[in-house]
Order: sequence, then structure tokens, then C-alpha cells
Amino acid sequence: MRSLVVVAVAALATILASSAAATQTPQTLWTPPNTRIAAFAQDGQNIAWVGSHGAGCNTVHVQSLQYGVGYELPSQKTQNVTCHFVWSKRQAVELALAGVHALWALPQDSPLPLDYVLGAGITKSELPERRFLEAAHNARGVGQWLGGVAGSGSTLAYTVTSVDWDDEAGCLAGTSPCTLTKTGGGVYVVRGRLPVRVPGTRAAVEVATAAGDIAWVPAGRLEKNGRPRATADLPIEIVDAGSGQQIASVVPQGVPLAIAMSPHVLATLERTPIGLRLAWYDTATGHAWGSIPVPKATSAWLTASDQLIVFRVGRSIRGVSVASHRSRLLTTAAATPIGLSLEGGRLAWAENLNGKARIRAIYVSGRG
Repeated sequence: MRSLVVVAVAALATILASSAAATQTPQTLWTPPNTRIAAFAQDGQNIAWVGSHGAGCNTVHVQSLQYGVGYELPSQKTQNVTCHFVWSKRQAVELALAGVHALWALPQDSPLPLDYVLGAGITKSELPERRFLEAAHNARGVGQWLGGVAGSGSTLAYTVTSVDWDDEAGCLAGTSPCTLTKTGGGVYVVRGRLPVRVPGTRAAVEVATAAGDIAWVPAGRLEKNGRPRATADLPIEIVDAGSGQQIASVVPQGVPLAIAMSPHVLATLERTPIGLRLAWYDTATGHAWGSIPVPKATSAWLTASDQLIVFRVGRSIRGVSVASHRSRLLTTAAATPIGLSLEGGRLAWAENLNGKARIRAIYVSGRG
């Protein structure tokens, strides 16, 4: 173990040294007026963000970078969760974009912990808010837990885990332990205005999409409060989003904390006995292609292309070349990046700085 630690420390020193290379100055793609951005996503030439407008109505904005046309979602101002939602400090708002269709998750703290999964699109029939899921659980953890949302191309997906007592009658009567267990769940894709469970999937805590495929991280253990967590002993499954047919199975070397997928690369942030590790795998076979250690302050958020994997440490945004395994500092954001996302060579994110919101971007390659 001592030799592994020495190797890891030396490798991490190399990574940090290589990050001293020249970085880019971000460009401002968009400056939404009178808005605080809670989540950001992009797909193709479209970007989207969830905006809080103070006393006004919260919206999801979809903007075409190609045509300069923008859309405010959802359309209705009544019977609308998004418009009147009060931001929670419990966890972040999530947003996924697939073309001109958006899926977002809003966490509510009271009167009970609840995650809304909502969606809309830019066509007239899809403009009204659609409520796909209300994942609620009580203070002891019984109920549903949202894992995450993801989108790309024509695929929007989310994951959920159902939790209940192993012996509810015995628990309530005090004759048996109040042990929590997973009772269901899976990965769901949005088909039109309906959620459809992907065949063969089960309780999951993370999801990523690319090229019509889905990668999902199974729920392993349950915390004392019922929250499902990943474990190192369960493989990450890559399946066809429509049929659920298995494409590959990835065996992580640690506990997966975050995943990202491109057509040919699955990237993972894993917690191992010797520290955090960024790893990448072949989506067709599940075979490991490479890995590097990363700082312990690395955020549990990844984005990837076939050439480059991007992660962040605080405000510093860093990239790892899939081919060379070299890491470099790409840029430093002015404020904490929101929804860091790599689309082709465009690396974009949102910032809230001095009361103003903006969408920032740099253009990167995978060489290094």
C-alpha cells in the first residue's frame, strides 16, 4: 500500500505541475437580464438555464446560439411548480437538455423533502409544464429518492430509488428492527409527455446519456436517513435508451461519485482507498482506458467528449486528455461554475457574479 501511495502522490504532483500551462480567457455567450441562474445545460447549438427572477416568475430559458432565438418555459403561469418555486438550500437544482426539450429537477425542503421532476419543450403542445415525478420521502427515509437527470440528442432521462421498511409491521409494532431496504426504482426516459422505465434497469443514483445510450450507477447501500448511495462492488451499466439492451458493463475501482458520457468514453470520478481518481472506459466494451489521481477538493461533477474529460476544483476548470492522460488547467472561472458542460469543443457554464448572471465559454481541444 505504501508504494501505491508514493506513486499516487508523484502522479498528482505531475498533474498539478502540468496545469501551469497557458490558460484561456472565457468569453461571455449570453447575459440574461435580471436573473440569478440556478442550473445550466447545453446540447448541440442550444443552451438552457433555470433562472430565478426575484419576485417575478421563475423560468427555464432555451436559447439557440445558431439562430439567436430564445424560448421561455413553461408557458403557463398558474398550476406551475417552476414559476412559484422557492429555491432550496438542501441541494442544487438540476437541468438536462436534449435538443429543444428540457428536463429539470427542483428540490423542496418543506413541508417534507420532495424533488419535482418537470419538463417542457418549445412546440405549442409541449410548452406547458409537465410533472413527471414527485419523489418524496419522510424524515426516516421511506419513500422515493431522486438520483439525477441527464439529456442529449433525443434522450432525456432521470433515475429514482424507492425505499421502505424491510418489515414495516414489525417496525411499527416494535417487534423487529426498523431496517430500510430498496424496494424498486429504475431509469426513466421521457417519451413525448410520458415517462417510460428503461427495461432491465433498477434503483439508481447517477445517470448520463450520449448517442442514444444511457449509463447508470446502481444504488448500493442506504444511509441511515434512507438516502441511496453508490458502492464499489456494483458495475456501472451502459444500455440502449430505447430497448434497455445491455451494451457494456464497467467495473469501477472505487465508489463512483459522478459520471459523464460521450459516444465512446465513460468518465467516472471514483473514491478509492488512496484518494479520488478520475477514470475513463470504453463505452462499447467497458474496458478501462486510463486513470489519474485528482485533488481531494475535486467537485462531484464531470463532463466529457471523446477526446477530453473536464472536472473542476473550486473555480479552476481542468481537462484530461483521453489519449495522452495529461491534465492541464483550462481556465479559472470568476465565480463558482454552474452546470459545467462540454459540447464538441465548446466548454460552457453559468456564473452568478456581483448580482449578475452570465453564460461563459472557452473553446478547447483534446490534445495535450
